Amino acid sequence: MSSRIIALFNLKPGVSVADYEAWAKAQDIPTVNGLATIDSFEVFRVTGLFGGGQPPYQYVEVLDVSDMAAFGQDIATARMQEIAAQFQAMADVLFLTTDKLG
Repeated sequence: MSSRIIALFNLKPGVSVADYEAWAKAQDIPTVNGLATIDSFEVFRVTGLFGGGQPPYQYVEVLDVSDMAAFGQDIATARMQEIAAQFQAMADVLFLTTDKLG
């Protein structure tokens, strides 16, 4: 059974949008999408709130995971620990695990 993880995050003070997005495109997205347990990994820049107002988050990540137990092993590798540490240095993040209704 596949699962979806949704990450909501803002960049930490002092981290530029250009630096984060260059890193995400060159390192994060291809590395995570290369994991055997990832069906899809996408990163979205938040452009606003539908109906107006200031969005609470700058970015959203959506990870479709084919096997959560095996995913735990995938993210325990040295390369993924390096990617995770780099990400944590740049962003304040909230990870949501989900179950689809219906």
